[in-house]
Amino acid sequence: MTQDLAGRLVEFVAALRGKGIPAGTSETIDAAAVVDLLGLTDRERLREGLASALVRRGGQRDVFDMTFDLFFPSAVGASEATQDVDDELDVDDLRARLAAALAESDLAAVRRLAEIAVAVLGRVGTPGTPTEGFSAFQTLERLRPQTLLVGAMEGRGRGGGGGAGGREGDITQRLERDEIRRDIERFRELVAGEARRRTAEIRGRDLVTRHAVPTATGRIDFLSANRQQLEELARTVQPLSRKLATRLAARRRRRHRGRIDIRRTLRRSMSTGGVPMHPVFTRPRPSRPELVLLCDVSGSVSGFSSFTMHLVQALSGQFSKVRVFAFVNAMADVTDLVKDAGDDLAARIQSEARITTWHTSSDYGEALADFHESFLPAVGPRTAVLILGDARNNNQDPNLEALHEISERAKRTFWLNPESTVRWGLGDSVAPAYAEVVEMHQCSTVDELTAFITRLLPV
Repeated sequence: MTQDLAGRLVEFVAALRGKGIPAGTSETIDAAAVVDLLGLTDRERLREGLASALVRRGGQRDVFDMTFDLFFPSAVGASEATQDVDDELDVDDLRARLAAALAESDLAAVRRLAEIAVAVLGRVGTPGTPTEGFSAFQTLERLRPQTLLVGAMEGRGRGGGGGAGGREGDITQRLERDEIRRDIERFRELVAGEARRRTAEIRGRDLVTRHAVPTATGRIDFLSANRQQLEELARTVQPLSRKLATRLAARRRRRHRGRIDIRRTLRRSMSTGGVPMHPVFTRPRPSRPELVLLCDVSGSVSGFSSFTMHLVQALSGQFSKVRVFAFVNAMADVTDLVKDAGDDLAARIQSEARITTWHTSSDYGEALADFHESFLPAVGPRTAVLILGDARNNNQDPNLEALHEISERAKRTFWLNPESTVRWGLGDSVAPAYAEVVEMHQCSTVDELTAFITRLLPV
């Protein structure tokens, strides 16, 4: 392996690590062995080989592919498809060509048109300045590929209702429409990839990777996640819950050995002259604890709370009872809503639960007092209490006494804070005061939440 290639491979692994894919020295060595074995002649085979060495978890493959395309691009500079483009080619010509390619389901032509579209429509900034580059957003806004569905269907001879009649014809038409939609989405992805590649040649791979490649799902910050990222996180709940349920069950089996079985211990001691050198323990029968969640659902914290509520509900089989309470400044029992609401959980809590009183600002002290007055019997000696929130109290009384009494009644109490520890105590945050009463943990990403559940959640 040449020195330049080795250096690029190290930079590639470092870029993946910066995006949340935990690739270290051993993975880098494995990746180098893959490159030596497979060579560089077949790019797609190299992609799959490096993915097998560097990708370890679900939700990382898209990040890997985008980064791979930047460090091992399919072309340098303008691609062959753009070199013979007519200078007078305009948006209408491109749209007509794309509609024809979609009608024929010609993916090679779709790929070529994505490269041409970026070259013709996507250039931004002034050449030679830091703003120079290529924009996928500008390309797609001018080309509007999402409006080509009808034209592509007409190109297949079915847009006007032709083709096979009856129900069979309707099904065929629906399948073709879905196929064209998938091809349009593929075109959008190809445009985004080409824009990243062309921009990386101008501004540098590291800069484009840092700003244009999304972070792996496990490293998405709950508080800064946009709607699309929150939807992506929601799709990880079920597979993550299955993995965590397996870990929690294993922890429960290992936790206790049980009491000494006197009869079996004495029987075994007969082989050592009556000396009980090898005690025998009864089979453990660990009880499942109860779990109570107190969830702040105000503002940006609601994304973190909603995800955690869904995850805990998916893990409910690991606990004898799960109760969920939501609040902004008033506490409401939303256990039934969490079971039935699905993706509309946040909206239903806001509309159906009494989570505010005369004002709508967060007030942890008032909410804790409400819980203490109305729901304190839900906490008992077998209960683990999880409080979810950023502890930003709008300069109100934190009501540490109510939190202390809740903690005293519970078996264990934890506070999961989606804010970084460096922000605890800044502004209206009273996190340090609450952390003196109960154990507080930073849980700003799925990885941190997973680590907490795996290591510390009572089972």
